[in-house]
Amino acid sequence: MKKLFLLLLIIAVACKQKPTKKSVDFTTLFETSNGTETPKYDEVISFYKDLAEVYSEISLFEIGSTDIGKPLHLIVFNTEGKTNIEELKNSSKNRILINNGIHPGESDGIDASMLLLRGIVQNDSLKNKYKNSLICIIPVYNIGGALNRNSHTRANQNGPKEYGFRGNARNYDLNRDFIKQDTKNAAAFAKIFHTVNPDVFIDNHVSNGADYQYAITHLFTQHNKLGGNLGEFIETKMRPEIEQSLAQKDIIITPYVNVWGTTPEDGWSQFFDSPRYSTGYTTLFNTLGLMVETHMLKPYKIRVEQTYELLFSTLDFSEENSSKIKDLRKNALEEIINKKTYSVAFKVDSDNPSILEFKGYDGTFIDSKVTNGKRLFYDRSEPYDKKVSYYNNFVSTKEIIIPKAYILQQGWHNVVERLQNNKIEFTHFKKDTILTVEVQHIKEFDTQKMAYEGHYLHFNTEVFRTKNQQVKFSKGDIYIPTNQTGIRYIIETLEAEAPDSFFNWNFFDTILQQKEGYSSYVFEDIAEDFLDNNLPIKQEFLEKLKVEEDFAKNPQAQLYWIYKKTLHYEKAHKKLPVYKLY
Repeated sequence: MKKLFLLLLIIAVACKQKPTKKSVDFTTLFETSNGTETPKYDEVISFYKDLAEVYSEISLFEIGSTDIGKPLHLIVFNTEGKTNIEELKNSSKNRILINNGIHPGESDGIDASMLLLRGIVQNDSLKNKYKNSLICIIPVYNIGGALNRNSHTRANQNGPKEYGFRGNARNYDLNRDFIKQDTKNAAAFAKIFHTVNPDVFIDNHVSNGADYQYAITHLFTQHNKLGGNLGEFIETKMRPEIEQSLAQKDIIITPYVNVWGTTPEDGWSQFFDSPRYSTGYTTLFNTLGLMVETHMLKPYKIRVEQTYELLFSTLDFSEENSSKIKDLRKNALEEIINKKTYSVAFKVDSDNPSILEFKGYDGTFIDSKVTNGKRLFYDRSEPYDKKVSYYNNFVSTKEIIIPKAYILQQGWHNVVERLQNNKIEFTHFKKDTILTVEVQHIKEFDTQKMAYEGHYLHFNTEVFRTKNQQVKFSKGDIYIPTNQTGIRYIIETLEAEAPDSFFNWNFFDTILQQKEGYSSYVFEDIAEDFLDNNLPIKQEFLEKLKVEEDFAKNPQAQLYWIYKKTLHYEKAHKKLPVYKLY
């Protein structure tokens, strides 16, 4: 009996032994299915766990949580062996962060990244080639969407056979959540991002829209918005050299075809990645961003293979230009501060397009066989090469003078939480303090009529500014200096006129509501007395009656206008709790 027990114990211990290179088959489902299938979420994580067990160059971390209750995983390749978080933060190596499965139905990057890391750790020459790089991978970002697996929601997509769903566990599109961080996923991403502090960020997607010959397109962060020497670098060196690297591999690539409901022959504008999007968010911390967009109608096998090659081309570029990129990032803060102004809004420069040699298909509108209207039809038997206009230059439409600091009144806990998530440095007033600042009121804005990602988003926002006002700030109010690494994040969130500001995302909506008012029959007497004792205001009122026809026809608007001139009108109405110190 003792011998049997001992034998069973030996077998149990043997079963628990660390897997070896020979005992684990790292062939992926993508390969065994001949490029038609992608693994389930648990299978992806198991693959990386085994990879980390077998190869000392791979480390696996669980960071934060997601809306589905599971942590985000971060996989790190380091030639020198296992890495801990502190080493990751302090390493001087070239840092790459690759994000996959933000839309789990777009699984190309999930498979390409598995092949990428396996290929590197199993090849001594590749391990040596990337010895100066930390290759960091989020295997599946939208875990809730990945677990909601099906084979039908991607109606326009050619494979794989099964895939995840676009929305996360709370039906958020995570590629609209980076700045507002409504989800736990986005908060966990911020933790990963600021831990890695990547020099280059890659987000893998599949496109929708027009049809054309390319199986893969790219969406580099908009260079005018990135600005300065970083913007020039991404547009004149990084983009063309990566394109050339792929051309040497016989892979054709073009900028993301931002065309909907029509054909590309007339050209298109570059997609403007504001900070709600991943590459717009990473730009705020001077990271070079690249979004990969494979073409939905091309076979899954080709899409994954070309994503794989683009990842290698980007790794090679970042490795070869590591010192230059680090210098550009280091100097970006000084460039912004020295410029003294910052652009918070842009528009397409319609007079200054680039010219692309575009490989498309003839597209026409023909009679629909389903409806009684027309439909767009691309004829793949009629390919073409044509010169088209690509509007990849943007011009600033609104600039602000960068203040020395922003001051946020205490109480806006959801804003403070996001500042903390993004490593923004701030202090609290230790006592009541009077300062001369710029006070801001919301002047005009429009609001979307339909819900968008859990919000009724504001736009076309205009701010009325009053400079040199003395304001008494309370002990505990928040002082946010702009001379810090997160300056872009601070400006883009706290400047109400920026497209993805906290105001536009409804964080300050309570300031839009008046809490006190008046009864007209009572206020009539007060208004009459007020005008009699304030003759300049009375004269302004009479002139307004003469020149504004709609105003003259609206007694209630007239009374409200007078009310807003009196001390009875509350000062907090439409006043932003954000002040600017110069």
